[in-house]
Amino acid sequence: MSKILVVDDEALIAMRLEERLSSLGYTVVGMAASGEDAIDKARSTRPDLVLMDIVMPGRMNGIDSAKIISDELDIPVVFITAYADDEIIKKAKSVRPYGYIVKPINELEIKAAIEVALFRKSEEQDLQKLQKMGRENISTEMVTSQSADESLTYLDITEEKTVLLTDIFTEIGLFLYTDPDAKESIFKFVLEEGIKKRGRTLFSYSKSTIPKYFQNEIRKKELYTFRIRRKEVYNLLPILEKCTQSLSDDPSPTASLQILLDFSEPEEFEDILSIKDLLLSKKKNMIPVSGIIAVNIGNMDHQLIASLAAGIPKIIVSTGKETTFSFAHNSFPAKSVSVVPQSTIDCVIKKSLEPVVLSLLEKPMSGYDIVHEIQRRYKVLIPQARVYTILHDLLKDGYLEVEVSGKSKLFCLTEKGKKHVSQRLNEFRLVFWHILGDGNEINAGIENQNQ
Repeated sequence: MSKILVVDDEALIAMRLEERLSSLGYTVVGMAASGEDAIDKARSTRPDLVLMDIVMPGRMNGIDSAKIISDELDIPVVFITAYADDEIIKKAKSVRPYGYIVKPINELEIKAAIEVALFRKSEEQDLQKLQKMGRENISTEMVTSQSADESLTYLDITEEKTVLLTDIFTEIGLFLYTDPDAKESIFKFVLEEGIKKRGRTLFSYSKSTIPKYFQNEIRKKELYTFRIRRKEVYNLLPILEKCTQSLSDDPSPTASLQILLDFSEPEEFEDILSIKDLLLSKKKNMIPVSGIIAVNIGNMDHQLIASLAAGIPKIIVSTGKETTFSFAHNSFPAKSVSVVPQSTIDCVIKKSLEPVVLSLLEKPMSGYDIVHEIQRRYKVLIPQARVYTILHDLLKDGYLEVEVSGKSKLFCLTEKGKKHVSQRLNEFRLVFWHILGDGNEINAGIENQNQ
């Protein structure tokens, strides 16, 4: 969750801006009403980004304070102002801001400006790392365990990597992390995949903004949430027992339980172990339960981690900030875990954009949402024009129709479009297999279809 510092001398505007940012999933770490106060707050809170008004009372305006914040703290600044005359813009450009928004603003504008600014800053930092690679060894530690009988193995990755994970909901997996801010986008995608599998999906957490993104699914009882309060982890045990017991009595083919249990404050370690043992025993007895147990291991030693990993048949990963997770629908070849350079992901996404866009059209989405989802999942920024070119071609051929939701235009697949997307994705899939040279498996699949 990105941390934002809001700087505006009008208290009412600052408060409304704080509400908007919070609703969009950002954390407002402070508010300042002058240039001097902005510098002090930036030094003490170290935000990821500053939203800065330009004209403010005091000895220092927003442009002057933005220069100090940028030069001294290397924090990106986006200007929000009611002034857009040439002289103001010229002065603002002199401090190289990461964005310029003219009041009044709406949520889409501010979200787009923030995300682009954060992405641009991330790209600059990555470039700086690459320039240092000749002098320094940038490494990421990744912990993986493939079975209960294997010991934990440690791999040093000497450049920024992307970890590709295939079907999440086949076994009970363990996700170990140390950076709470990095998990939210991963969890959001995991829950989306769980809901697609039908059955029941359960998300338990102590602190998270994710439930607000799934209000419709929660109302439809496609997603169940449970807040884990301090010293009350044990309350999750009877809930899991009841959920898994009901699966034994349900003969329907969609009867299953997908879980995402996040223990961000793992103080009640014995209760967490009991929950893990319960789920593994249910799985052993052929109860259709699968998913992820996520644990913050920031204050755990290797012995606790080993005991937590014991018996887990899936993947255990602990990584630094230089590694991106990508939960893919398909993998070529299909493996539990693959590790590739982020530059390869960039190349594939940019040059094979059509199948990426088609794979995201399972539910109504706007062009902006598709661009943002590609950036969130794969850390690749695609120009909106390229995405809209694909969408408009599909619309022209009758594969899409447009629905209006508020101020957004959502693209929805028609029945004809669903067949077209399925066929096109299968064609891309066969081409990828062909490039990889696994012709025997393709031929076997074709023969099975002909029989």
